[in-house]
Amino acid sequence: MLITRGFSLTNFVIASSALCFQVFVLYPWHHKLEDDFKALKSEHLQLLEENEKSRVKELKTIQEHLRLLHQKA
Repeated sequence: MLITRGFSLTNFVIASSALCFQVFVLYPWHHKLEDDFKALKSEHLQLLEENEKSRVKELKTIQEHLRLLHQKA
C-alpha cells in the first residue's frame, strides 16, 4: 500500500512538472518561433520580388541592346 501510494505520488509529481514545463516554456516558445517564421517568410517574399524586378530590368536592358544592334545591322 505504501509503495503504491509512493508510485502514485511520484507519477503525479512527474506529470505535473511535465505539464508546467509545456505550459510555461514550450507554449510561449512555440509562439515566438511562429512569429519568427512569419517574419522570415515575409523577408523571403520581399527578396523574391526584388530578384524578379532585377531580372526584368536586366532582360529589358539586354532587349534594348539587341534592338540597337539590330538597327545598326
